[in-house]
Formats: sequence, structure tokens, C-alpha cells
Amino acid sequence: MAATAAVAPESWQAAGSRKRRSGARRPRRREAATRDPEAEFEADSGVVLRRISEAKKDLFISDFWSSALETINKCLTKHLEQLKAPVGTLLDTFGNLNLDSSPDESDVAPDYSIPGETLGTRTYHWKCVCYGIGNFATCIIARNQLTFLLLLLEKCQIPRSHCWVYDPLFSQVETEVLNTLGVTVLSENEEGKRSIQGDATIFYMLHCGTALYNNLLWSNWSVDALSKMVIIGNSFKGLEERLLARILQKNYPYIAKILKGLEELEFPQISQYMDMFNDTSVHWFPVQKLEQLSTDTWEFREEPDYQDCEDLEIIRNKTEDPSATDLNSLSGTHCWLR
Repeated sequence: MAATAAVAPESWQAAGSRKRRSGARRPRRREAATRDPEAEFEADSGVVLRRISEAKKDLFISDFWSSALETINKCLTKHLEQLKAPVGTLLDTFGNLNLDSSPDESDVAPDYSIPGETLGTRTYHWKCVCYGIGNFATCIIARNQLTFLLLLLEKCQIPRSHCWVYDPLFSQVETEVLNTLGVTVLSENEEGKRSIQGDATIFYMLHCGTALYNNLLWSNWSVDALSKMVIIGNSFKGLEERLLARILQKNYPYIAKILKGLEELEFPQISQYMDMFNDTSVHWFPVQKLEQLSTDTWEFREEPDYQDCEDLEIIRNKTEDPSATDLNSLSGTHCWLR
């Protein structure tokens, strides 16, 4: 899918407060204090690229990055074994990459001559889809989350052209920056309804609305498709703790049904990056667990509509839902939780 120079002026809905059970975790709202003090007004693309490069260097040398990488490696190694891909640890691949290159080399003009899918001694193809990264030009949290994505692509040797990105909040400058970085900016609000079409895919969806995860599961509701997916995003265990069982089953049935068919590893909790990656886990779907789910589980394929859901947390595609929230109702003083 070709990159586009502009994104339709839609917006995710700001998340409201929710009741939760004692001790349950939930994603933290991005407050005004997390906005870049240098970015009262959006900077030009060159300045944004420089800030991304600086954030990338800081993240790369942090304890959080090394710990998070270990967590992801454990999950992806198991995932590759399941896909009958080379079983050598991803750390072998990770060690072949040089992330000390200058920002001009690694951030602006990545070298696609490096075999993007090499794992061990054989090859395997991964793709990546990112939803809801936010206004990274003006929000420090969003910028660090984008930086993490860029490092992840490099570590997994996924060419940036094989990464699709969408957030209806993207400004024209942010879209220009993403195009410069080499990722593919989607022009349509998919509402998370993307089929992997048989391709092993990592979905990077930090602090997104619960309906987005539910839609993604519905779009890939089979043992074959789910077994080829990895989701880095809000903890499904946290959702189970936070929502009443009847609400989860009624509003988000695909999440409720898949809880016994997945494995989840939590991201490390390190204070420096707590606001950016709290309540975040890596999820994958072992074939053995999926095959143990009942036949009725897989026969249920009703498309989610959320007509009775009071706290949806996402905006619907305007081509399907003309009553979507007006941009004027969203304040620019917060980095919104999507």
C-alpha cells in the first residue's frame, strides 16, 4: 500500500474515566505535562526528525530498552519455533545490527540493502502494523513510543517499508516525517480490522482503545491467523482484571474468548519510561492453546458493532459512522489516550 502525504482529519476519542477493580492496572492518560516544552507550536519536519534521533539514542542506552528487548526476544523466539522458522535465538540476529550509526544514516535514510528478513541461516518474513502512536511531534510519550518502534524494526530486521502506521491524529508534518523515515502511512481508518492474509505480523498498539484489539481479533478469527500474530499493546490480563466479566463478554467478546488461548509477557516497569509503556505486554497465540478452545468459540464470527458500548475509546470510520466526534470537541492540551 503506497504511503500518502496526508491523512484524513479524524481523531481518536479521548478516554474517559472507568471503574476498575482493586489492584487492577490501566494505561495512564497522557497529560499536558508530557508535551514537549519546546513544542508549544508544532516544529518543522527537520526539527522533529532531530528530536526522534535524540530520543532514539537515549532509549537505546537505557536499562528499559535492554530489558524490554529480552522480553520481546523470549516471545518472538517461541513464535518462530511455532511457525517452523529457524529456531536460533533472535539475539543472534540482533547482534548483527549496528545501532550506533548517525541519525542521518539510521533515522532518515535506512539502508535497505541489509537483508530485512534474515534470521539465523535461513530467511523469514515479518510485517509490522502500528496503530495509535499519537502526536509524536509535540508529545514526548508518543515520540518515545515511535522511537521504540523504529528500534524494534531494526532489531527484528523488518524493512521500514514493511511497517504500516496509522493514527487519525497525525498532522501533515508528522505524516511527512513518517514518509521520510520510510514507513508506510495508511490513509484510511481501518478501526483495527486488518487481516494478516497469511503473513506473520507484529501489531504495535500501545494504549489503544479496547475495541481496536477486539476488532483485530475478529478480523483474524482462526487458529491459522492468530498463530501467526504477535500483539505488543495493552495487557489482556489487565483488561480482564479491569472490566467486569459481563461487560468484557458483551462488548469485547473476541478478547473474552481468546484469554485462554494466548500467552502474555509483561514489559519491564522502569520509572524513566513508566508513562510511555505502563500496562504493556507482548502477546502471542500458541497453536496448542488455540486448538483446545471449543468449536463454538471459532464458529462465532459476528462483526463487532458496539451499539450499546458507552465508553468505546476509539473513533469509527466516518464513512461508516457520520456521528463521529467533532475535532473541535477535543482539546489540544493533552496527549490523548486512544
